[in-house]
Amino acid sequence: MSPAKRTTHQRIHAAVRRIPRGRVATYGDVARLAGLPGQARLVGYALHAAPPGSRLPWHRVVNAQGRISLGRGVPGGDLEQRFRLEREGVVFDANGRIALSRWRWSPRAPGRNKRRPASLRGRRAVGIARS
Repeated sequence: MSPAKRTTHQRIHAAVRRIPRGRVATYGDVARLAGLPGQARLVGYALHAAPPGSRLPWHRVVNAQGRISLGRGVPGGDLEQRFRLEREGVVFDANGRIALSRWRWSPRAPGRNKRRPASLRGRRAVGIARS
């Protein structure tokens, strides 16, 4: 493999490692995060090329419809991916889809890593009434 490809695969693997447990990202999301917009297929190739037994959380990457695509090209790989995601709490519907609106991970912009206090989560900011 050429050094340029190795670097590209390393960028993709680094992006996949950022996906938190219990969340998913699409191939396109990972490509954008790795600085490779429009290269979703390359993400699939990079994940498939990962060494067997690596600690890369490949199972957290799904297609744009919230479905498992190929399961790493291994017979039964789709089941392994589904079981791994279910162990992390990700829920599939009756058609085998993940609700991306609920489970999709979106990295925070730099400087926005602080969480809102629990008492404010889920509430809209309300202006102070002036008298």
